[in-house]
Amino acid sequence: MALLRGVNVGGKNRLPMRDLAALFAKAGAEEAETFIQSGNVVFRARPRVAARLPETVAAAIFERYGHRTPILTRTVAELAELVRANPFAKAGVDLATLHVAFLRDPPSAERVAALDAARSPPDEFLVRKREIYLRLPNGVARTRLTNAWFDSALATTATLRNWRTVQRLLELAGRRSRGPRGGRP
Repeated sequence: MALLRGVNVGGKNRLPMRDLAALFAKAGAEEAETFIQSGNVVFRARPRVAARLPETVAAAIFERYGHRTPILTRTVAELAELVRANPFAKAGVDLATLHVAFLRDPPSAERVAALDAARSPPDEFLVRKREIYLRLPNGVARTRLTNAWFDSALATTATLRNWRTVQRLLELAGRRSRGPRGGRP
């Protein structure tokens, strides 16, 4: 599965989802399918192909559309584990308030410890591995816990998805992994 940051179907950083799926297919992904209009791609690929997809597709997007687009990937197993481990969901909070920020790289313990937990009350977050679990009771539009803040504070790249999207991506990716050739979404 691939998560692109900062793409839209209209306006700035325009990238039609049909074109995005085609770019993944051209780069070697099988059964590439986008989900909603914000840069989510579910696909199957051999590990060697999957490892080079972010760089290959990002270069193709830059060549064709002229903008740099960070692309993060996760396997079905990684996505299933992060869904299973969500501490806020386990605590029984309103699922509509939950989000996940996917990180390109795991941040250092020092940078995580330096994050200001009181930056955006009543919002809460918890960093685990390459994800940040967020509870945003006032919504994503009102939080100060933004991609830009996490990028700067953690020295990596983040892209945010709401909980419903994360669960749907797991469902779609799970179907791909059960296909005839296995593979790595």
